Amino acid sequence: MKCLAILCLLALATSAEAATPEQHYLDLRDRYIAKFSKAKENDATYKQHDAALNELTGVLRGLIGPVTIKGLAADGKSNADTLFKGDSGFGHLDGLGFASEGDKMQAVVTTTGLLRHWLRERREDGLPQEIGSALKSDRFYYYAIQDAAFAKYAELPVTKPASASVAVAVLGVRGNGDLKGPPSEIGVVAIQGDKVFFLAATNAAKTAEIPACEKVWKQMMARKTPQDAMAKEDQAMDAYTKCFAKEAPSQSWYAAAVKKAQSQLDLLPLR
Repeated sequence: MKCLAILCLLALATSAEAATPEQHYLDLRDRYIAKFSKAKENDATYKQHDAALNELTGVLRGLIGPVTIKGLAADGKSNADTLFKGDSGFGHLDGLGFASEGDKMQAVVTTTGLLRHWLRERREDGLPQEIGSALKSDRFYYYAIQDAAFAKYAELPVTKPASASVAVAVLGVRGNGDLKGPPSEIGVVAIQGDKVFFLAATNAAKTAEIPACEKVWKQMMARKTPQDAMAKEDQAMDAYTKCFAKEAPSQSWYAAAVKKAQSQLDLLPLR
């Protein structure tokens, strides 16, 4: 009888864990993904898809609570662009998404639980599984929002708000083609309690090419190995951005970029 009672308690504990608001959202999301990934795409399906995204938005609002980010609309919607598996934009970070006109500024608010789950889902894409490491990885800024690649050029030293446990800022380039050039996008992430705030702004910083790093790029591209052009460019880009991160603090534009990153952090509702 004692063993039976223990088993019952374990079953109840497992059931309670499965019934968490985050798990409810994930179960609902996964059911919709399974449904729409097998459905024929037509007007009726698209209407059902929009209704599903609206339902997920409602669940996320209840899970995350009210959010106000200066300069952005008060009502966020699901950061998931599509529930059709394989579509461009599938698999964005689960959370409430906010955007200014023209997407010049975008934000996602989520929970640490949803973030950890998303990192596990993106493990094969090379995302670090530890949150601190993930937030410093260019892959986080690539996969969390939009459909364009992101190259991280430097981390910017921001002052962590007293109420936050983590605050990270990065400077980089986003695009679908060549990612080499003066970086202008700043992304900031802060964690307060179990809430995660991510804010990215395009054309947020005015920077310039660094001659020493241009030299590194040319030297890498002039090497005879590897012969594969794409592999050579990837290695050259890696060396170039590492050089940029090292040299950036000595550049005339650097202080303004750090100040801008701090001002973006100040837009977040961190009490």
